[in-house]
Amino acid sequence: MKSLKARLLTAVVGISIILVLLFLGEIQPLVIAFAVAAVTAFMTGEYLHANKLLKKYFISVPCILFAAVIPIVLNTGLVYPIIAAFMIVGFAMLIYNHKQINYLDFAYAMFGTLLITFGMSAFSALCLNCKPLSFYFATIFSLPWMADAGGFFIGASFGKHKLCPNVSPKKTVEGAVGGVIFCVLTAVVLGLLFAFVIAPEYKFNFVALIILGVVDAVVSIFGDLSFSLIKRSVGIKDYSSVFPGHGGMLDRFDSIIFTAPVMLAINQFLPFATVV
Repeated sequence: MKSLKARLLTAVVGISIILVLLFLGEIQPLVIAFAVAAVTAFMTGEYLHANKLLKKYFISVPCILFAAVIPIVLNTGLVYPIIAAFMIVGFAMLIYNHKQINYLDFAYAMFGTLLITFGMSAFSALCLNCKPLSFYFATIFSLPWMADAGGFFIGASFGKHKLCPNVSPKKTVEGAVGGVIFCVLTAVVLGLLFAFVIAPEYKFNFVALIILGVVDAVVSIFGDLSFSLIKRSVGIKDYSSVFPGHGGMLDRFDSIIFTAPVMLAINQFLPFATVV
């Protein structure tokens, strides 16, 4: 009961913060970019801490700075120079400190930083470049989280066939199907809500939203399993305890790191919203 109360309280606080960010983002979209940058930097720190690399400042500081900068500079010409500088500085730190860190730990730090930053930068890009901002913001959050909720409830009620027992023992095939259904329904409901109530000046592509719902649910499962596998490899249960009952920031955003780039990619070819 205490665990459930903690989870519900955390969810209420988290949703409140998200709504405040959405309100501020509608006034100035860069607010979203800076918020994403802060979350990305924090998650990178959690990821490094999981493998006892956070206090190796010669590698953790460049990683966290990189994660904090990229989501903000997406619409400038600085992205590739910063990536190049990050790679060069990273290897310079490895060469200079090779007695303190081995290549496997270095690769863990660099690849994970690039993965987290890449995924979250897609979140920032959608909110900075796509309209209506509130639709993309809401969709980024709600689809993977509803896929997770669907997977949990359907899996708990009907789950019999394990999906990937060695990585995530509680996930089932039935739960995955439920996650897809919940995700598609959420995408369609959001489209209807924005088309007829919130943003009637936009035309919403429901075929694209259905495709997004299916793909997003599948990719969300991959994201969750991928970061679960990382946790198992370093021997931890959660990336941190920043959210009582929910684990760390990375435990909450692991699916979004995978689904946000997918949403951005689909939107390139099948825009979800266009001005009427």
